[in-house]
Amino acid sequence: MGDDFKLSCVLFDLDGTLVDTAPDLIACLNRSLNAHGLDTVVPEIIKPFISYGAAAMIYAGQPAVSDRLRADILKTMLDFYQDNIAEHTVFFSGMTDTLAAIEAQGLKWGVVTNKRERFTHPLMDALKLTGRAACIVSGDTTANPKPHPEPMLAACKQAGVDPRECVYIGDAEHDIIAGKSVQMKTLAALYGYIKPGDTPETWGADALIESPAQISTWIALQPCR
Repeated sequence: MGDDFKLSCVLFDLDGTLVDTAPDLIACLNRSLNAHGLDTVVPEIIKPFISYGAAAMIYAGQPAVSDRLRADILKTMLDFYQDNIAEHTVFFSGMTDTLAAIEAQGLKWGVVTNKRERFTHPLMDALKLTGRAACIVSGDTTANPKPHPEPMLAACKQAGVDPRECVYIGDAEHDIIAGKSVQMKTLAALYGYIKPGDTPETWGADALIESPAQISTWIALQPCR
């Protein structure tokens, strides 16, 4: 990418970037642990692993359980979550203003997440975002999830944009890898679910973003299509 970058679409990871799903996910994990006779876990231990999926959350909270029990806990947790998709989930502070600013500039925006479609679509509906998003790509929409480039390209096809005119914002290294693999600009969301030992400054993102308001500031500085 040279100096001729022009922005036409802003793409977000979902959990830990666009919305704070941690309260619902952790509540459903703890309900599942209780249902299987195990102790609940404190949110601080689990939250950093949300970007890596429910199985990673379970392992972080109960690393000693058998694979079979872990699979049972996972099924129970996901069933609870499907029935309680947006009880306590909220936008990160300032994100509603950021989305409004993106739309006011005439830019498209969308979501590329590794969350499964069975959860992504009901959550987007519950938050009244489905009709506003130019694309919604989940972890099982394409054959390969992030960091593979396939979901990124699928999102661009849905939105009718060139990857080189997009910025992708995420809170995990695999988000930045995925965006860079198709020549998107990338922003690392430091306000998200950063894992212990993560070093976002080494991921190669175009900028490190500490709040949704800083996303708006970054976008405002870009030439737009």
